[in-house]
Amino acid sequence: QVQLVESGGGSVQAGGSLRLSCAASGRTFSSQLMGWFRQAPGKEREFVAAISRLGSNTYYSDSVKGRFTISRDNAKKTVYLQMNSLKPEETAIYYCAGSPAPFLATMPNIYDSWGQGTQVTVSS
Repeated sequence: QVQLVESGGGSVQAGGSLRLSCAASGRTFSSQLMGWFRQAPGKEREFVAAISRLGSNTYYSDSVKGRFTISRDNAKKTVYLQMNSLKPEETAIYYCAGSPAPFLATMPNIYDSWGQGTQVTVSS
């Protein structure tokens, strides 16, 4: 497994932007599929975005497509989530996750490494 630490969360008004970062250590980062998930109070963990090992392929949930961008820097062992035009209903704890799977995945159980999460609060 890899160890993951998220940062960059905070409070923002609706329509604003935030950039989340997730720093990895441990097992070779470039061998990991990386994903971002979020979980709001009382709701299940929800897939947000995923990026392939070398960053050549990405996949987004329909709800964030066109507003969020996932990227990675394998030299820095870091994955990013740029979030624009944020909405109040996107208030949640955002988690990054890693998986040895060789394909883009949206199901949480495909991922075996998880960060502690970072809080994102969007006010109206």
